Amino acid sequence: MASRVWLITGTSSGFGRRLVTSSLARGDRVIATARSLERLQDLVNSVDPGVRENLRTLQLDVTEGEAVLKAKVDKAAKIWGQIDVLVNNAGIGYPGILEEGGSALLRKQYETNVFGLMDMTAATLPHLRASKNAVLVVIGSRSGWKTELPGIGAYASSKAAVHALTETLSAELAPFNIRVLLVAPGSFRTEGIYGQQYNTSNPIPANDAIRAVSIQRFHAIPGSEKGDPDKAMEAVVDVVRGEGVAKGRPWPLYLVLGEDAENDVEVKCTKVLKALEDWKDVTRGVNFD
Repeated sequence: MASRVWLITGTSSGFGRRLVTSSLARGDRVIATARSLERLQDLVNSVDPGVRENLRTLQLDVTEGEAVLKAKVDKAAKIWGQIDVLVNNAGIGYPGILEEGGSALLRKQYETNVFGLMDMTAATLPHLRASKNAVLVVIGSRSGWKTELPGIGAYASSKAAVHALTETLSAELAPFNIRVLLVAPGSFRTEGIYGQQYNTSNPIPANDAIRAVSIQRFHAIPGSEKGDPDKAMEAVVDVVRGEGVAKGRPWPLYLVLGEDAENDVEVKCTKVLKALEDWKDVTRGVNFD
């Protein structure tokens, strides 16, 4: 199997770091990016010396804007003359009650998770089109399906937007034989995923009770997640390479990871289908006579 070149965002920790080690172990080459090169040094040191020559690092912040990202991606493509796999992994979550965070919190959230992701994708697509085995991987979230938890509205809506963008991209990129994979993980025990402070900059007394419950839940999650991030990213690499758990299977647009994520998707689909059934007379009764 020909060696692929991966460009992965947000690799200093979490899913991104594990994708680096997994893809290197399969014989692929990786350009690992993060906002700080210093934070990547620990990753470099942890890599097996036998495959270290297949790893390059690049300082890259997805919020730098499409022009800056394009220049950096073009430079990265010259390392090995190609980019075959782009993994849009970099992301962040800003918890807070929607009314209290307002549009300012939404804009802050979308800057990284939506606009940064789209800029990164646009900057890399010329290189993916030139590849004979191109894959675009987008790390979404089960929160795009389970949006009704107080406190995660900004994050969940950003991931729902990412899911919609990815579905459209899958259709727009199909003529170029670029395969698209939307990964929707549930809760996994990764580092610093709940590192952002809960937004309490604009507390509204009417929300005191719901905010208190939301904050308590937010702080109770770290360390209790059932998902193993190593196994999850091994599965992603399997799908990209068409081996392991993916061998002999058709390409999936959706890769839902974790029993909690599976349950959330089923609950959402069931809820929507029930609403259609309960209201189908109204749904079908609005055409011109």
